[in-house]
Amino acid sequence: MNQIIVIAIGGSFGAVMRFLVSSGVYQWLGRDFPYGTLVVNVLGSFLLGFSTEALIVQRIAIAADYRSAIFVGFIGAFTTFSTFALDTVVLIEQDALGKAMLNIFASVLICLFAVSLGLLLGRYLFLHNAGVFQWRGGLIPYALLLTNVLMALLIGFVLGILLQKVNLSAEHAAALLVVSAGLFLILSGLYVLLFLLDQGHTFEEQGSAMLAIFTGNTLVCVMAMALSIWLAKQV
Repeated sequence: MNQIIVIAIGGSFGAVMRFLVSSGVYQWLGRDFPYGTLVVNVLGSFLLGFSTEALIVQRIAIAADYRSAIFVGFIGAFTTFSTFALDTVVLIEQDALGKAMLNIFASVLICLFAVSLGLLLGRYLFLHNAGVFQWRGGLIPYALLLTNVLMALLIGFVLGILLQKVNLSAEHAAALLVVSAGLFLILSGLYVLLFLLDQGHTFEEQGSAMLAIFTGNTLVCVMAMALSIWLAKQV
């Protein structure tokens, strides 16, 4: 039952983000082509490949419910094969056969490339010493920290685009920013702590070091997100 609840929570965030991202893309690029559906599927494919390498292949200690919330819930609700199929049929019915074929090939090929890119990037980050280096008797999970920074950059850029392209009130825009950023910071910090615990760290013996790493992760992710939001405003 707990797994169903966390999937529902992850799915609710994924569905809302899919709506906001696709709506923002359509307002930005127009509706003469299913850009919104293509973008969410490409982003979701990259996230799936990248997080698969980090959360499953590398066997980082993480609860099954946590994985379910990300893979089945968030990414499953964020991406949409059915809308892609509907968009393609609508284009065919409108005699836009060229656009329909372009949508099919672009969606398949770019999504395959995005998954492959995510997997390769995840593998590269963990290639040397399993993504950690020793320091003062402890270890620093640099691959996880870089993973969180990259995710913060991506999330911040998407949020920056949405805040410009989607007509939201100031209150709703602030709520979207605070909830999205806060949720990511909490989950990414928890992710790092779980890894450290799996590697034998304890709060009793390495509590200060774990707190320092958690704080460092939060600070660099906040800076990365702020930078990417600023860059999005320049687009």
